[in-house]
Amino acid sequence: MAVSIPSTPTRKRRTPNALLLLMPATLIVVVFFLLPLFILLRYSFNQFVPGELMRSAFTLENYVNFAGDPFYRNVLWTTIGMALICTLLSLVLAFPVAYVLARMTSRFKGLLIMLVVFPLLVGNEVRAAGWIALLGNQGFLNSTLVALGLIDSPIKIMYTPRAVAIGILAVVLPYMILTLQSVLEGIDTSLQEAALNLGASPWTTFRTITLPLAIPGVVAGTSLVFILCMNAYATPVLLGGPRFQMMAPSVYRQIAGVSNWPFGAAMAFVLMATTLALTVFSAVMLQRRYRG
Repeated sequence: MAVSIPSTPTRKRRTPNALLLLMPATLIVVVFFLLPLFILLRYSFNQFVPGELMRSAFTLENYVNFAGDPFYRNVLWTTIGMALICTLLSLVLAFPVAYVLARMTSRFKGLLIMLVVFPLLVGNEVRAAGWIALLGNQGFLNSTLVALGLIDSPIKIMYTPRAVAIGILAVVLPYMILTLQSVLEGIDTSLQEAALNLGASPWTTFRTITLPLAIPGVVAGTSLVFILCMNAYATPVLLGGPRFQMMAPSVYRQIAGVSNWPFGAAMAFVLMATTLALTVFSAVMLQRRYRG
């Protein structure tokens, strides 16, 4: 007697369903991200005319002016340097915290994770105001040090690169900690225990086992943090003052302050291209270094 086998969905039947599921998200990305991006890219090739705001054209004048202006080149290098410093510092500071959270079995682990996430619930402007109250010339830190007799005059911290680095670190540290923690939790502890039992030192175990296995988290965390640092706006403006220039505030100043949309758009794409290139380069180099 013949037995009928129920038919299974073919690949061709599944494909339209998958495409239908992808359509809403694809439309949202195209309409709210790619379309404005292409419009801004088109603006970057226009000419700026003070009386007319901008004139439709197709010229590389804005990019040439950016590359030929020492001031804006210095702004770009300052942004890259600040982003690299903050990314490296966040990695060094976040790794021990993430490792402790990943290996913790206490019932208070959830509470500690909430404390890590809590700064993300506060806006950058509010956090910057708190840093101003803490680090200002008459702020809590200087007032305490003067009252204790440790210093004679206030330490200049506000409106310096140090203040900007502190403010950016406070913003990006939770992202780095959570990214590293999720990867470190997946590392089998028996590998580290075996290395220690075979006579390896804690540093050797970390360098040869823990760090290579944590590279996916390091790449993801540093990429995310570097992008956030490169595009920081509120913190450099509020903590750095008018003398400290970074790319994101400069882009806003060109578009909203001077109404030079073509040059501001060109600066935005220089910032975007530099961020993307450095992020991809660092990720590839890290993966090649620890691929074995």
